[in-house]
Amino acid sequence: MEFISQAWHWSISGLGIVLVMFILIYSGERFGISSSFRVMCSAISGRKAGSYFDYDWKQQSWMFLFIIGAILGGYISTTLLADPNPVAISQNTIADLGQIGIEAPSNGLLPDSIFNFDFLMSLKGFILLVGGGFMIGFGTRWAGGCTSGHAISGLSNLQLPSLVAVIGFFIGGLTTTFLLLPLILSL
Repeated sequence: MEFISQAWHWSISGLGIVLVMFILIYSGERFGISSSFRVMCSAISGRKAGSYFDYDWKQQSWMFLFIIGAILGGYISTTLLADPNPVAISQNTIADLGQIGIEAPSNGLLPDSIFNFDFLMSLKGFILLVGGGFMIGFGTRWAGGCTSGHAISGLSNLQLPSLVAVIGFFIGGLTTTFLLLPLILSL
């Protein structure tokens, strides 16, 4: 159990992603989180939800296993394989976050000062969590896929639109981190 729960080298994940991508490319399938949720929404509501969900989702029903595996994997890793040590965060990151009013996480991965119901009910919380969630959903639909779909699947298939989308994701992430987040938190 200790072997499984210890921190592994990043290259292990990279090799796993490469293996999965070879299998998907060989079988003619595409991968992405938003594609998985599209399949799920199409199976549940189909034509009633709009033309975007009106297609033969049964050809991609394997994505249900991916969604279930992601949920179960997340649960197992946070309960059975959880590391009892505090999250190791760089002192520079803690200092940078402190300058914009975000405290380091006291216990876990998320800062308690912004991931709570009181913060959610504030203007800052609404803009960050609800507005940010809306923008992620809108951007995913507009870009024709999510970051994992474009960066992992699209780039491995040498698709130019995925390269453009990934560059846009990075520009958007940097702009949000260095311009929008400090602005919103200063409200």
